[in-house]
Amino acid sequence: MKIETMVEFFLQHKFLLTSVFIISFFCVKALIINVIKRKSKQSRRLKINLVNNVFTLLVIVLIINIWSNEIQQFAFSIAAFIVAIVLATREFIQCFIGFIYILSSRPFRIGDWIQVGKYYGEVHSSDWAKLTLLEVNKFDYQYTGKTLYVPNSQLITSVIKNLNFLKRYAMHHFTIVRDDSVNPFTFIDTLHEKANLYCEEFKEVAIRYNHLIENRLDISISGPEPHIQVATSELGDTQVIFSIFCPTEKALEIEQKLTADFMQLWFAKK
Repeated sequence: MKIETMVEFFLQHKFLLTSVFIISFFCVKALIINVIKRKSKQSRRLKINLVNNVFTLLVIVLIINIWSNEIQQFAFSIAAFIVAIVLATREFIQCFIGFIYILSSRPFRIGDWIQVGKYYGEVHSSDWAKLTLLEVNKFDYQYTGKTLYVPNSQLITSVIKNLNFLKRYAMHHFTIVRDDSVNPFTFIDTLHEKANLYCEEFKEVAIRYNHLIENRLDISISGPEPHIQVATSELGDTQVIFSIFCPTEKALEIEQKLTADFMQLWFAKK
């Protein structure tokens, strides 16, 4: 009798029942997240993000079940305003559809480097409304310290590029522009030797990683041998274009070394 009385009491006081459910769910979620933080050393963010999404979905489903009669009556009462409501909440609807699209197609995972439109970053987390990115500078492959919040609606209309292989190795391009007073072909072989020397320590790993990317993407990419190309600009200046397949963290270091070698050879000839 006590259990039946308690059930009837909670059914008559749905606000109290809803509050108890929400508080209980948040306590359980906080306990699970604490356990994950203490015991999980790998994929911690992925597990926490999964727990957050699962508990959010459960809370929404339970609230809808508890208030189903009231929601149904409310829906009938606002039938005349349904068009206005859809228009007012279309951004939220698009965000939710974008979330479903990401879950179904899985173009990326937590921790991947991606590009959404003009934004670059590492995927930190995602929920029904937004995608959270840790911004990455595409020129030096370093974290900027900024956090980007991209609405899920943009994931439907924008091109998504998975740049995850850039976390380890990158095809780094840079160009040195000088006047036409020196012929760079007189020392281009020396630059090739310098580039091969700087890439020697990771050459074997670069070859394996290059083949791995080609097999995974089913395409051919340049590398891992360094490439140096000489061209001219619209103003007639000499351009020396470098393409180096190297570890991401060494890209700027190798660029500075090759730039120093180029300048030394250039002024020696001049």
